[in-house]
Amino acid sequence: MITIERVSKTKGRKPVLYDVSFAARPGRVTGFLGPNGAGKTSTLRILLGLDRPDAGTALVCGRPYRRLHRPLTTVGALLDGSGAHRSRTARAHLRWVAASNGLPRRRVGEVLETVGLTADAGRRAGRFSLGMSRRLGLAAALLGDPEVLVLDEPVNGLDPAGIRWMRAFLREQAGRGRTVLLSSHLMGELAETVDDVVVIDRGRIAGRGTLAEVTGDHPSLEDAFFALTGTGGTW
Repeated sequence: MITIERVSKTKGRKPVLYDVSFAARPGRVTGFLGPNGAGKTSTLRILLGLDRPDAGTALVCGRPYRRLHRPLTTVGALLDGSGAHRSRTARAHLRWVAASNGLPRRRVGEVLETVGLTADAGRRAGRFSLGMSRRLGLAAALLGDPEVLVLDEPVNGLDPAGIRWMRAFLREQAGRGRTVLLSSHLMGELAETVDDVVVIDRGRIAGRGTLAEVTGDHPSLEDAFFALTGTGGTW
């Protein structure tokens, strides 16, 4: 599972996270929501060992990411883009990622099939659409058959069929006992996908609980989000 305990972070002289705590549990999809600049990306970067907190701990299956042996077998992550060099083919990119963690080459073909990119395996990443790049990034996250998935805006660039596929895929992963943490701005889609919700606003946790608990008496998750963050749905 994912456990974040009292994490704080300052960048330069600007505090970006204040005493952030929450957990994402096995067998459940947890939605991580917040306005732009609220601290979502900073939290995920600390969880994945890309930044260090000033205080607190961020653990995956009881250990900091940096201490995981062959981390792709424990946690798969999709952040910005696919991570592939524009000149590399999808197949070559995934082979390199697999080799970096000692994973069998056969996994490359398996994950390409899973995300629907088998026919595009020989295309260079620089020619991929945004949706195809997201699929390639997801394929890389799945290479190690991980227990935990951390996905930032996974449906960004996907068409309606792709969004529907992603929803079913995430539910399937949770059904297999995996821990899924995802951030997204698509409230309606999240409401059809997640079991639990964590809302962050201006670096602090504004709400957390099951989908029903966070939504409460509000007519929708979107309305609950605006109430918790005080944005009111305005720019």
